[in-house]
Amino acid sequence: MSAANRWKDVLDVPADLAEQIDIFETQIELRRREQIDEKLFAETRLRRGVYGQRYDNGLRHDGEALRPIDYGAHPTKGPNTVWDAPGMQRIKVPFGGLSGAQLVALAEVAEEYADGILHVTTRQDLQLHYVHLEDTPDIMRRLAAVGVTTQEACGNVVRNVTGCHLAGVCRTESFDVTPYARALAEFLMGHPDTQGFGRKFKISFSGCVEEACAVASVHDLGFIAKTRVVDGRTERGFETWAGGGPGAIPHRAKLLFDFLPEAELLPMTQAASWVFARLGEKKNRGKARLKFLVEKIGIDALRDLAEQERTTLVEDLKWIVERSQEGAAPSRELVKIGGAPSPWRTTNAAPQRQPGFSVVTIPLPLGDLSSDQARALAEIARRFSRDEVRTTIEQNVALRWFEDGDLPALERALEAAGLAAPYAGTIVDVTACPGTDTCKLGIASSRGLAGALSTQLAEHALARDEAVRPLRIKVSGCFNACGQHHIADLGFYGVSRKRNGYAVPHFQVVVGGEWRDNAGAFGLAIAAVPSKRIPQVVERLLSRYLAERTDAERFRDWVQRRGKVELRRLLDDLTEVPSYEDAPDFYTDWGDARLFSMKDHGVGECAGEVVTLAEIGLQASEREVFEAQIELDAAKFATASEKAYGAMLTAAKTLVRTEWLDVPDEPDAIVDAFRARFFDTERCFDPFAGGKLASYLFEAHDRPRGAGIDDARRTVQQAQLFIEAAYGTYDRITKEPS
Repeated sequence: MSAANRWKDVLDVPADLAEQIDIFETQIELRRREQIDEKLFAETRLRRGVYGQRYDNGLRHDGEALRPIDYGAHPTKGPNTVWDAPGMQRIKVPFGGLSGAQLVALAEVAEEYADGILHVTTRQDLQLHYVHLEDTPDIMRRLAAVGVTTQEACGNVVRNVTGCHLAGVCRTESFDVTPYARALAEFLMGHPDTQGFGRKFKISFSGCVEEACAVASVHDLGFIAKTRVVDGRTERGFETWAGGGPGAIPHRAKLLFDFLPEAELLPMTQAASWVFARLGEKKNRGKARLKFLVEKIGIDALRDLAEQERTTLVEDLKWIVERSQEGAAPSRELVKIGGAPSPWRTTNAAPQRQPGFSVVTIPLPLGDLSSDQARALAEIARRFSRDEVRTTIEQNVALRWFEDGDLPALERALEAAGLAAPYAGTIVDVTACPGTDTCKLGIASSRGLAGALSTQLAEHALARDEAVRPLRIKVSGCFNACGQHHIADLGFYGVSRKRNGYAVPHFQVVVGGEWRDNAGAFGLAIAAVPSKRIPQVVERLLSRYLAERTDAERFRDWVQRRGKVELRRLLDDLTEVPSYEDAPDFYTDWGDARLFSMKDHGVGECAGEVVTLAEIGLQASEREVFEAQIELDAAKFATASEKAYGAMLTAAKTLVRTEWLDVPDEPDAIVDAFRARFFDTERCFDPFAGGKLASYLFEAHDRPRGAGIDDARRTVQQAQLFIEAAYGTYDRITKEPS
């Protein structure tokens, strides 16, 4: 009897989930026998949270070399195949809420089937890495038995519904959003109206406008708790935002409803989902998010269509939200805490809105929690609070309902578990996506850089300054923004540059994002800097900020006052790459001694006049898009759009002239030549946005460039990504045989 069948026979799994897991197990076997198409199977496993994992680095998580799995004469797998090389299992955690028993179950499966690590994501999910596909039904059953699911953790469906980890205990919230987040997550999971999307759909709940909460402005649907008084009676509802998203081209959500009554939350979301399923893009994955539908038809049209669809819906008993009573304070007498607060209490504990109680945030380095630590947290939650923990969107864990008198004992218990680092919510608490550690799209090592920055800042006097401590640093391994770099004070995303004949890991430096106000503003990239010099970038910018800030000037305000031209000039010398002979470390990534490389990118040598011209041209396009950013900051939107479009033309012309020096210098001719030589032939193809970054040139060329901020910002962002695609294309064509 297989392990999966043993668990199937003994565990009490809800019937609907048990059936789905059985089906998935059958699909795995059919795929093994090649009786189901890989494309169909991929969507099937993604909807159950099962991802492929990056292995082109040839290393396991523990540093050991990967070896083929020897199946000998297995009739279906064949000898020495890696068909089921370990991958990743994502686990949904709506609003981040877990009980102690659930946390223990997660610790057990992480230890038995993965590498003993629970990784917290920026959407409050948990991920297990180095999991074998054949073990995933086993994992799913064991988690389902304690009320945890992987269903629709990935795929073209509604992803994990996130919510403020302080919901119910926050001092500034309008009301507790927990029961609404729970109800909507359960209602939409597997719902027929959410199965026909062209891409993923993300929802968040925030309890107030002012704080970051669940960053409503960068979600497909973001709900912010709101109340109003009608005829002397207080009514609950939600300020509703639609069409947001970070990603390669970040979009701020637009106001869909100023006040959506709580009774309309589920039916109106169902209606909006149906509109997106019907009208959203299906063929071009790069344009298949709700933000692009809003861009196409407008927020008013989306509202009209959703309201029209709402009138056709049949009343559903599942629309009723059962309110939770978790926010009620106990009636027993509380013990007051005495003595001066420790450094840990100063940063990691904050008063709840219920007097006498505190919420404690536990920073997890790189979002990782070991199985032993998870068990310890479960015991702490049972012993001191209400047997509940919550994951956060900053990859940490929050513990709620701690009596203030218990905080010293709690600190000792956390110290014993190795979880009492005193820097939660400070600049030392760096957020990072998995990057090149496990993600197939990772360009540079986001986790490696984040770890280096956190270590540097933990020991640096800069991080102890009251103006610097609350700043956010966020790192993404590529421009897809899984690390939320756009909404950080200092953000970084990985790119590659060819310098001195080698590929060199770089990070684009993004400044001036706004974490507060539910992601109130996006930053923009100002320079690509070699990865190994990013710690110098951080130190230089923070030092200059402290030296120049006026009174209580915030970092974002200082960035705006100094301007991106001056900040770029401040970093100019750090963008230089020394020769390989002088500094070979620059040609490796963080935590990896091997020479840096990317899939389809190799170590080559620059040679000849054409290479020199190409480098000059691509660098010129970077300069032009930077100038466009300056115009954007100055509110010269029409000029910004034109300059960004011009930057794309420069990059396209550079590529064309590597093969056709006599291309006419008119926009139509450049665009036509680029389309024929690089786009139609898929030579300018990237793995991001469905391989359609190159199409941004055609969009900018064909559409009238307006004078509005939205058009200008979009064109600037598209230009940045087009230039990245041009760099990648140039690196590839220099390796092509002549």
